[in-house]
Amino acid sequence: MRRDVKAQSPKKEGKIKIGKPKQVAAGITGVRKSFSIGISEAGLIRTMKTMRSVNKFDGYDCPGCAWPDPDGHRSSFEFCENGAKAFATEATKKRLTPSLLSSKSVQEWSNFSDMELDKLGRLTSPMVLRSDSNFYEEISWNDAFDMIAESVMNLNDPNEAVFYTSGRASNESAFLWGTLARQIGTNNLPDCSNMCHESSGVGLTSSIGIGKGTVTLDCFDKADLVIVIGQNPGTNHPRMLSALANTKRNGGSVISINPLLESGLNRFKHPQEIIRLLGRGTPIADAHFPVRIGGDQALLQGIAKVVLDNDGVNHSFVEEHTEGFDDWVEHISSVKWEDITKQSGIEKEHIIEIGNSVINANNMIICWAMGVTQHENAVATIQEITNLLLMGGHFGRPGAGACPVRGHSNVQGDRTVGINHNPPSSFLDACERETGITMPRDSGFDSVEFIQASRNDKVRLFMALGGNILSAMSDTEEVANSIRKIDLTVQISTKLNRSHLVTGKQALILPCLGRTEFDQSGFVTVENSMGVVHSSNGNLEPASTSLLSEVGIVSGIGYGIAGSDPFKWDEMSKDYDKIRDLIESVLPIFSNYNDRVRQNGGFYLPNGPRDGPTWDTPSSKAIFHSNSIPIRSIKENRFILMTIRSHDQYNTTIYGMDDRYRGIYNSRRIVMMNRLDMDDLAINEKDEVQITSHFMGRKIVSDNWKVVPYEIPRGNLAAYFPEANVLVPLESVAKGSNTPTSKWIEVSVKPQ
Repeated sequence: MRRDVKAQSPKKEGKIKIGKPKQVAAGITGVRKSFSIGISEAGLIRTMKTMRSVNKFDGYDCPGCAWPDPDGHRSSFEFCENGAKAFATEATKKRLTPSLLSSKSVQEWSNFSDMELDKLGRLTSPMVLRSDSNFYEEISWNDAFDMIAESVMNLNDPNEAVFYTSGRASNESAFLWGTLARQIGTNNLPDCSNMCHESSGVGLTSSIGIGKGTVTLDCFDKADLVIVIGQNPGTNHPRMLSALANTKRNGGSVISINPLLESGLNRFKHPQEIIRLLGRGTPIADAHFPVRIGGDQALLQGIAKVVLDNDGVNHSFVEEHTEGFDDWVEHISSVKWEDITKQSGIEKEHIIEIGNSVINANNMIICWAMGVTQHENAVATIQEITNLLLMGGHFGRPGAGACPVRGHSNVQGDRTVGINHNPPSSFLDACERETGITMPRDSGFDSVEFIQASRNDKVRLFMALGGNILSAMSDTEEVANSIRKIDLTVQISTKLNRSHLVTGKQALILPCLGRTEFDQSGFVTVENSMGVVHSSNGNLEPASTSLLSEVGIVSGIGYGIAGSDPFKWDEMSKDYDKIRDLIESVLPIFSNYNDRVRQNGGFYLPNGPRDGPTWDTPSSKAIFHSNSIPIRSIKENRFILMTIRSHDQYNTTIYGMDDRYRGIYNSRRIVMMNRLDMDDLAINEKDEVQITSHFMGRKIVSDNWKVVPYEIPRGNLAAYFPEANVLVPLESVAKGSNTPTSKWIEVSVKPQ
């Protein structure tokens, strides 16, 4: 077992520089950054070719976030700064050849930082790490597929196999991936959504019968009020700022609720509007409320209390479309203002201010992201968001609804086509009918359960369709030790990451085409955050002639394991229309899939609360849920830590060492702290501290964190992931969704 391979990025950094946070997002600097990283990675010609094609009707879908594109006219450059980073690093001219990868041991490669690993370039050939070696070596595709087939044959139980999916996978490859897992006999299909928006799916489904948002991009033009809670769009979904700017220009208001005031919600300069680019920018948030970490549910119940006290209820909508309202009103009436203000950190007069804005809004949208979903009470908080929207009748009309802002570009589509460890029986029935494969009926592992199972020696084969689960998951060292116990780990990837170094006893790297690259078998499809299914068609020459598409790799594995009876694995990679026909036969919501997806912009999937409204619940009505506010107290001299992203990263991919919007440069091992808390601990700016997390008697210690004074509520801290993931205990999860509580970690801090 290779325990000397580093599971965390090495703690080697330059001298930290701390400046003032930026007051304006995007602008000329964003334009310059977009072009500079593209040219440095891919060169001028490839950069211009990718920029002209990204998010176009006949182009490829940005491999970054899942924010939607306009239905109609699209600009010449339909992307943001961080999208430019995503497709530039994929289109890079750098190549990680077999000779280069095999020139160092996995131990040596693990001394490289996460950013340095990414900058090695594109993988070009299948590679194998054998049990008696610390060096990767080249392997043929057929031998790799045979190795996987042999591993499957040696399983004692199909549930010893796990199939992980990243949100970068296309609809076509994801559908086949789920089919492959179920043909082997397991629903062990954890995916990246288990770690981020699983809480959204659970909360929304329990309330309105669908686990998706209920707005379109055009809704932002018509909204009177947009509440952005637990989200940093300026870094994580920059093109969303254009939609919020449109809300403001059309007379609407924007309210920000978040422990940190982020630059993107202050002012925004649209990089494609020259006149505004030269001006001061568009003000975005009319008001910002710095809620305490974990205080969102209390704040939302306080807002509801204000609305109810002032009879700001759409009674006809509530009467016709909902149930549970009276019980919920009784519950809200019983909640004490003292508990609301103490848990949220927001004064009653400010909550009344928000409540009045809600009352006065004819059309309201509430947006959220992982600042809401990664808490123990995340599902309850999302139900509270839905309660607010239901109370005002903000469904089934333009300019209103729920807007969970998804992270990865096709994470929603993957779930739609069957990447689900607990799939509905109706889906399995249809799959069985159309594929001829007997479908397993027991629930499988989610991401946390997969790690717990491998820790207990119950997993022998792990295969990942994209992603970097080691760095994405909570409790990094525990995850690493669990993965090391697995017989064979397989990664379908475009670039090297730490999950290729911390492996099972044997490991395979199977390199695939990227979104930007031409696929001779045809285009693929994806679904964005607002339920639009559209095509993605790369136009660059592949990084290597040895690469296969995602579909080609999954089909090759399937054929190696099961041949072509009853499922025609050998035909799947020849014509992607056949896969889409199969998806349509299983999921009628994809009716006329191949015809409609060839239309400019694709098509919207049905959405009852948006289109009707109608509700796919047992009573055919939306449901008000009553949830008690968690009354939390922590020990003296302890803090609550949340993990966040820097501006120079996307998910676990690190592009650089700066966080420009927050004024932090040349360092990632930082912890943001209120100056008054620093004074209490006699800690100075840039001092190094040790952070210890505490959960159910277990302590996790992490060293060498530099303190950055920041405007954050007292008692709260923030640090970047994946570095801070090591402090998130594996067993600390959200009720109902099992999502790691990366936004609520009880810690102590001491100088080093």
